[in-house]
Amino acid sequence: MRILVYVEGTSDKSAMEALLAPLIEEKLNQGISIEFFAVKGNDNSRGGDAKKDLLTQTPIRAVNILKNQQDSTVVIIPDLYPKNKGFPHEKFAELVQGIFNNFEQALQSKGINDQRLKERFKVFCFQHDLEALILAAESELSSILGINTIPKIWKIPVEDQNHGVPPKRIVEEIFKNYGKRYKESIDAPRILGIARYQDIAEQCPQAFKPFVAFLENLSI
Repeated sequence: MRILVYVEGTSDKSAMEALLAPLIEEKLNQGISIEFFAVKGNDNSRGGDAKKDLLTQTPIRAVNILKNQQDSTVVIIPDLYPKNKGFPHEKFAELVQGIFNNFEQALQSKGINDQRLKERFKVFCFQHDLEALILAAESELSSILGINTIPKIWKIPVEDQNHGVPPKRIVEEIFKNYGKRYKESIDAPRILGIARYQDIAEQCPQAFKPFVAFLENLSI
């Protein structure tokens, strides 16, 4: 079984591979391959055209993959932020519905009416972006910054931030407060690589935990 997970940028890919390394290895030993793919190759496109391409172009790619690889499942995980990229959406449910609409249109354009393909297409999201997971990894973040505790400037639960101040902006501010600059391509995998994905899932029950549960429940 092959699970192809599409995310926006290379930072998302590296961070997920670092955080979920134990689960990826466990599933590989069971004959299940979990692979992450970045839609864009450079971090500057993350949250911009990368999101739009992930929402509008990847569902078309997914149809081709699912049609030709019978043992595959395609997963799409965009950031919820910024809103209304690709099509109107502000909430997770609206994001999911829009992506599935694009998937359905791709199926129709190819004359495919196969329920089994639809069952192998999954959508999750980072709410509002990947950095929500970093806020959930508070002790690991403190360790990387070399401090004992971080004054909380974010909402709890961490997925309750908003489009006005998404988690990434908060993480950038935290780093700045300690005389550092947040570099997502380096710092995100560093921080999440020393965290337990189970703990992060518990701190992010709205959007990330369902994705982890999906992976944990995979079986041949």
